[in-house]
Amino acid sequence: MDSRWVGPDGYEIVPAYRHDRQVLRVRRHGRVVADCLSVEEVARYVDLADLCEVIPLPVRAGDARTAVR
Repeated sequence: MDSRWVGPDGYEIVPAYRHDRQVLRVRRHGRVVADCLSVEEVARYVDLADLCEVIPLPVRAGDARTAVR
């Protein structure tokens, strides 16, 4: 499962790989802003206190609200 954090003004931070090195990719409105090597670098673009981790909820097999008709 991939981690993902979102913030105000369309910011999104996702883990990624660049040149075989793990980075934190900062996107804004879907466009790549920067690949950061540390959390401190991410803080240059967005206030870390404003970020919220996106956690996908499990889907129950018999849930009528999500069933495909």
